[in-house]
Amino acid sequence: VQLVESGGGSVQSGGSLRLSCEASGLPYNVYCMGWFRQAPGKEREEVATIDFDGSTSYLESVKDRFTISQDNAKKTLYLQMDSLKPEDTAEYSCAVAKGRIKLHAPWSWGQGIQVTVSS
Repeated sequence: VQLVESGGGSVQSGGSLRLSCEASGLPYNVYCMGWFRQAPGKEREEVATIDFDGSTSYLESVKDRFTISQDNAKKTLYLQMDSLKPEDTAEYSCAVAKGRIKLHAPWSWGQGIQVTVSS
């Protein structure tokens, strides 16, 4: 499995960014995907996930600001981030796992991409 993120960068508070994650070599018939982030000195946190049936879940602090989606082939994962805040600054990684959100194999990770929001 190969996951390649793009779309990160620097933006001012209130701005928007759209992250993309291209997946290749997926051997699974059923899988779920997600975006995670880790800020310096903090633990990695789950930002948003999308299950095989398209159902989504979000970290409380990003609800109504971030939107996770996939293309029709489910090979590219997106994270639209609006109304960005300095506390959203982190390295963002996409991940994929065999199975459904409630029961899945260990995540496979992309290389990560930096998002920096200045005040």
